[in-house]
Amino acid sequence: MTAGVVRARTTGVFTLDGDTIAVENNVWVIGDEREALVVDAPHSVGPIVDAVGDRRVLAIVCTHGHNDHVNAALELARSLAAPVALHPADRMLWDTVHPGTAPDRELADGDAFLVGGARLEVLHTPGHTPGSVCLHWVEGGVLFSGDTLFQGGPGATGRSHSDFPTIIRSITERLLTLPPATRVRTGHGDDTTVATEAPHVDEWLRRGG
Repeated sequence: MTAGVVRARTTGVFTLDGDTIAVENNVWVIGDEREALVVDAPHSVGPIVDAVGDRRVLAIVCTHGHNDHVNAALELARSLAAPVALHPADRMLWDTVHPGTAPDRELADGDAFLVGGARLEVLHTPGHTPGSVCLHWVEGGVLFSGDTLFQGGPGATGRSHSDFPTIIRSITERLLTLPPATRVRTGHGDDTTVATEAPHVDEWLRRGG
């Protein structure tokens, strides 16, 4: 069996800079019938564990350190007996959610995860946060974009630790250079494609962060 993708959805709140916003998050589980990789660990462990089933989980990869992507990470790690991976540039965000406990692994640009016959490459795409990453499944034609790129534009900036010019540079140099048919599976909301988003960069620049 070749690798496939399952989506789980969880709901909770995003909290930063004194604001609290209700959100629904996508969690992506990539793998075959034996093993899997989990992308993000938000809010509720149950739906994620259900999506994994009885597969062995190689890692829980957090696309960035905002609370709505890591707040279930430690409980999920215990439930799945799997390590948690995060880019070190987002450690300050992790520490606000899980003080005194470090992620198990530091992500770096160019790292790769091999799971169920799929190779997922880590792309460091700062801007939404300093340590934001995406995962690119080249052979599958899929990008797991976290909160860097959505249907309709870049992830939010204007809050602590975010920067609009940086996220635009990450998107234009790292993501929109991928094959146009690449399907973008986002941290919130619906899928999109590179081809759908690429023509709108000038519009995003006019809109600003």
